[in-house]
Amino acid sequence: MIEILNPALLARAKDTGALVAEILQTLKSRSTVGTNLLDIDRWTKAMIAEAGAQSCYVDYAPSFGRGPFGHYICTAVNDAVLHGRPHDYTLADGDLLTLDLAVSQRGIAADAAISFVVGNAQPSESIAMIKATERALAAGIAAAGPGARIGDISHAIGTVLGQAGYEINTEFGGHGIGSTMHQDPHVANTGRPGRGYKLRPGLLLALEPWVMADTAKLVTDADGWTLRSATGCRTAHSEHTIAITEDGAEILTLPKSSQP
Repeated sequence: MIEILNPALLARAKDTGALVAEILQTLKSRSTVGTNLLDIDRWTKAMIAEAGAQSCYVDYAPSFGRGPFGHYICTAVNDAVLHGRPHDYTLADGDLLTLDLAVSQRGIAADAAISFVVGNAQPSESIAMIKATERALAAGIAAAGPGARIGDISHAIGTVLGQAGYEINTEFGGHGIGSTMHQDPHVANTGRPGRGYKLRPGLLLALEPWVMADTAKLVTDADGWTLRSATGCRTAHSEHTIAITEDGAEILTLPKSSQP
């Protein structure tokens, strides 16, 4: 299903996106050396409830997971990259943490992810990988607009990631979003320009470039959810929800500090 939102629903989407951005930035500030992943999950649950919103994750049970996810946020550390299930782990100095959050508010969902290094240690390879996903995300957003096609976004993302020297996995990527978290169209992190669905104003997309340092192969953790790099290398993931407008693309999950 591909949804096109009317102006009233788009206004709701902006509110949901702002909430997701606010929660992620609060969690980033609290995620320090010594923080437990289960504490991050509890904080997320409390903030979602306080906002009168609903988690898109806690009851989520797709075919690629083992039963309901059962948590409120994805917490992926170091070699984990996607669907990181919170567990009893205490963050250490230099850990690369990805927080991925999807929330629904007044019937419309928004989805975003941030990667950052915890503590004082800032390994250059990890920082470079995070920056590459952020540049790829920006390129994908710049390629989005009315009349463009999904392949234009995929090509823009893939070009940046490839030029940075990363292999690209196409099993998981971006997606449509609206009244539900995961919708068509699929947005692969590499592709051919001029191909695929033609973008229309009112379409919401979650774009999410992610990479692993030295492989494109994933393995599934024993928890049935967490996806890790097959070689144990570090990973990074950046994501925004955008709305296609008459003029281009509007980022809905941009933190207030980053807004013009």
